[in-house]
Amino acid sequence: MDFSVANKILLTCARGVVPFLQKEVERLGFPVQQSLQLGLFTRGTLNDAIALNLSLRTANRVHFLLHEFRAENPDHLYQQLVKLPWEGIIDSRGYVSVTSSVMNDAVSDSRFANLKCKDAIVDRIAAKKGERPDSGPDHSRSAVYLYWKENDCAIYVDTTGESLSRRGYRKIPLQAPMQETLAAAVLLAADWRGDGHFVNPMCGSGTLGIEAALIALNKAPGLLRHNFGFMHVKGYDKAAYLDIRKSLRADIRKKSDFDFVLSDIDGQAVAAARQNARTAGVDHLLKFHRCDFRETPVPQGRGMVFVNPGYGVRLEDERSLEGVYSGLGDFFKRKCLGYTGYIFTGNLMLAKRVGLKTSRRLIFYNGSIEARLLEYELYDGSRAKPHTVVQKDGAE
Repeated sequence: MDFSVANKILLTCARGVVPFLQKEVERLGFPVQQSLQLGLFTRGTLNDAIALNLSLRTANRVHFLLHEFRAENPDHLYQQLVKLPWEGIIDSRGYVSVTSSVMNDAVSDSRFANLKCKDAIVDRIAAKKGERPDSGPDHSRSAVYLYWKENDCAIYVDTTGESLSRRGYRKIPLQAPMQETLAAAVLLAADWRGDGHFVNPMCGSGTLGIEAALIALNKAPGLLRHNFGFMHVKGYDKAAYLDIRKSLRADIRKKSDFDFVLSDIDGQAVAAARQNARTAGVDHLLKFHRCDFRETPVPQGRGMVFVNPGYGVRLEDERSLEGVYSGLGDFFKRKCLGYTGYIFTGNLMLAKRVGLKTSRRLIFYNGSIEARLLEYELYDGSRAKPHTVVQKDGAE
């Protein structure tokens, strides 16, 4: 397969993240051809897809377009797919997984479309090579993505494999962790650039603090991984991959002039966060404290204080969290003047307990939960009026 030929590239992301993914893509010098609800289209070569996989912080997957066609039913889908030169893309002794998005009246279950797609791929390879690759749900090797809406089809090489949200550093995730890509998105939404102190009470397994450190050091998140879908495409340009890694590593800053403070009352969480930071190679920046969030040390100067408290799934949980949210408001007012405060939560009723007026409220989704990133300007008496609000959802 020719890695130098350009085609459409589909970048997927979580709901609410597209504006921040778009900014990333544009900063990397790629065109944004079309924005979608859950991603966007750009254009480039397979080698460009390598660079996108290594560099993007907010994307989930990078799909490289192979072919667009029309298919009315599963048999027609098979007939179109079996014509493609799969023997030049997937090793006959390899392994392939298929995922899809299907909106076609002839198919009631996307798994059937996946099966027809897989059959076409392995039948074609068997006919050309005399042996067929294994197949299944494992995304750690060759992966293919099918998009089928009504009669319009597009088939892609999934150049990512396991989602980019799996950076590889979170060896100890703890309960209900924030995904790495979502953490990066809310940090970019807050315009975090590493040009101030970063304070993260209730740090859990450390995802927010680690992503903040990666951004501050300009360390590409893909450098933490060593397996991607593009590595299992026949003709994969390993030399190009190594050159891109080398270039990205040369751009890493060695240190920061600011402090990164993470705290949690749970000693197990602090130990997990410390280990995850070590795996990510940013532990030299982060200072860990086992304490109640109210006692988190806040360095003198300016910066951000970022908190992702519990949401309260059950009523009794919600009641127990009322004091936490009101305590966050007190903590912000008492110890964080001169900072910008952020609370990421999926419970707006609890958020009212903070008792402070927000300057921005941005909508995100944490899995299926509609959440908000709430911004608070914490004036110390010498700062000007807050910046212009760029997005609000109508609530105070």
